[in-house]
Amino acid sequence: MTRIEVKPLATSVGAEVFGVDLSGNVSDAAIDAVRQALLDHGVIFFRNQSLDVDAHKRLARQFGEIFIHPNFNTGEGDPEVVNIVRKPGDTHIVGEEWHTDTTMMAEPPMGALLYAIEVPPVGGDTLFSSQTMAYERLSDGMKALIAPLKCVHTDRKVAGPNSPIAKAKRSTKARFDEDWRETRNAHPVVRTHPETGRKCLFVNHSYSIAFEDMTEEESQPLLGWLMEWGHRPEFTCRFRWEKGSLAFWDNRCVKHLALHDVQGYDRIMRRIQIAGERVV
Repeated sequence: MTRIEVKPLATSVGAEVFGVDLSGNVSDAAIDAVRQALLDHGVIFFRNQSLDVDAHKRLARQFGEIFIHPNFNTGEGDPEVVNIVRKPGDTHIVGEEWHTDTTMMAEPPMGALLYAIEVPPVGGDTLFSSQTMAYERLSDGMKALIAPLKCVHTDRKVAGPNSPIAKAKRSTKARFDEDWRETRNAHPVVRTHPETGRKCLFVNHSYSIAFEDMTEEESQPLLGWLMEWGHRPEFTCRFRWEKGSLAFWDNRCVKHLALHDVQGYDRIMRRIQIAGERVV
């Protein structure tokens, strides 16, 4: 019987998992235990793993199909893999504001596996926030107000020639060319997790722009408040990376942010996303 040890990092979200080597043929029992830890804690972390690309893909496929990112699939490498590179002098980085990944898609990814290849001696941490707890801590009145609302999600702020970061110095390349076309979809502001049945907020700074059938200006007071509420300190945890660390987050109920505080060092990560389902 597979026995793993799970140590929570915070009361709201996040746990470190010990006792499993993810580089080989991981048993079904171990995968079940890892999945349960993910559902219990929203994001889980592993230390001292040795994952080449094949092992990384094999692990991802034990949780679902691999998601192909439309804006990082630039034809420069393997479309199933996104290498997130930060170099000294970069003025922008991937994920530098609170976000949920790729929510402009009709079926956003269910999760991501991010592996540390090279990390600085200090800095470059990632913060995570429980959107389940963010929803549960709302007043009954606010829950009733937002229950019927949908929000429009678009990738226009993170891709395309008119994106705020199109001309920024950033080592990780994305689609900023003239042939890029916006992807836009509306999702419930409050989604129900398909495995746990718990409700959570589903709006974020990178992709959410307005409530459906409302203007951006009309939406901003409430939408902006919800997005800021979603990462109050008591909903969060912070992970300090080491070479060989792996983070696995549930993109359906957790937001995250990459700290842009590295000076003078490279930071190289490899990410594989797992396909998800329509938001309900």
